Amino acid sequence: MRNRHVLALTLATAATSLVAVATSFPAAAATAATPRTAASKATDRCPQLSSKLTWYGDNRARLQRMIDERGTCANPGLRHGDKKPVAAFDWDNTVVKNDVTDVTIAWALRHDKILRPKSWKSTSKWMTDAAHRALTKACGTSVPAGKPLPTSTDTACADEIFEIREDGKTMSGEAAFDGTWNHRRTVPQYAWVPQIFAGHTVREVESYARKARKEALAAPVGATQTVGTHTIPGYARYYEQQRDLIRTLKKAGFDVYIVSAGSEPVAEVWAGGRSGVGIDRKHTIAIRSVLDRKGRITTWNQGCGGVPVSKGEAIPYIDGKRCWINQEIFGVKGKAAWHKQRWDRRIALGGGDADTDVTFVGDATGAHLVLNRNKSEFMCRAYDNADGRWVVNPMFIEPLPQKAGTYPCSTSAYNAPDGSRTPVLRPDGSVVPDQRDSVY
Repeated sequence: MRNRHVLALTLATAATSLVAVATSFPAAAATAATPRTAASKATDRCPQLSSKLTWYGDNRARLQRMIDERGTCANPGLRHGDKKPVAAFDWDNTVVKNDVTDVTIAWALRHDKILRPKSWKSTSKWMTDAAHRALTKACGTSVPAGKPLPTSTDTACADEIFEIREDGKTMSGEAAFDGTWNHRRTVPQYAWVPQIFAGHTVREVESYARKARKEALAAPVGATQTVGTHTIPGYARYYEQQRDLIRTLKKAGFDVYIVSAGSEPVAEVWAGGRSGVGIDRKHTIAIRSVLDRKGRITTWNQGCGGVPVSKGEAIPYIDGKRCWINQEIFGVKGKAAWHKQRWDRRIALGGGDADTDVTFVGDATGAHLVLNRNKSEFMCRAYDNADGRWVVNPMFIEPLPQKAGTYPCSTSAYNAPDGSRTPVLRPDGSVVPDQRDSVY
């Protein structure tokens, strides 16, 4: 089993060379021996974003300038062992259109892949009695613990599970989670996703993700699907602009990572290989489950920044994404991983689409790439553009219309640790004024 996941709760934690034989083909040999032109060498040193893919305004040029400044174009030593610049992207609705975690959960519910826990209350430290009762009533107790629930036919059970995952509420509208948590480090319904896959192996969850991906990529843009009585997107697409950006960054000497608040096996399936965007497991960071002695997923998750193994206290969520980047990419240990690092220990490019991404994208030293989904705190930072490096782009597929009115930056756009909503502040303490939506 991969060492990315912890075994047992007691543990804390090509290129192919082609050789041309010129003996029988002297003309071909002579061609191969022709010195490369200065222009071709420059092209190799300065990989270019595709001019055939549409970006908003001058965004492509701005990203290209950052790639040239930080990559091999200006720093040829990157090809000879110099420290590589880092780019990090959120996954859902940043690199792909729609939420692949939801796509996978929907597939699992439609194919009876959720195992009944001994007690729903045990799946999350924050689950309310109301949610426990609702799930127990809807899903019943006739299925033995550890066996698959018939969610493909049991609409009530599928509905309760998906509603709690989606909105943190039961179907009757009662809170599914309660208690105290740091709202910039975790959110219970996100942490609950790998927890509802408890009892499965990583490989099993990966197989569900592959099958869900195949369906979602085959479905036409705009397609929907039904889970219980919920109607949700039934398709997903890789954004070609983001594929091209990631490919160009890698050619220019960047280390490229995915940092997601989804389940890590799911993110790894979508990100890896030629069918994904070529980002391997080592470069994919998401919610990491603790495994039991038999290699099965438990309801416990690995921690970050001095937070030990827990039931979701420190997942890659808002400030948690900064922590995981600092810890896993830059080797920052303990509580220091929660803090903004010095310039040379931060990412060069960050890309995201929601408030969950605002901290790590804001930490980037070269460019802050934002896909506009009208998320208030994120868009307040983006439109305030304090350092002149924020790059705002509409979603590449089915972009949202212009937001009416303004983002409430000066009053309630900031997600405070205690769950309250307060003004968004600049580093100097000044208040970000309300912003109008201008890129859509």
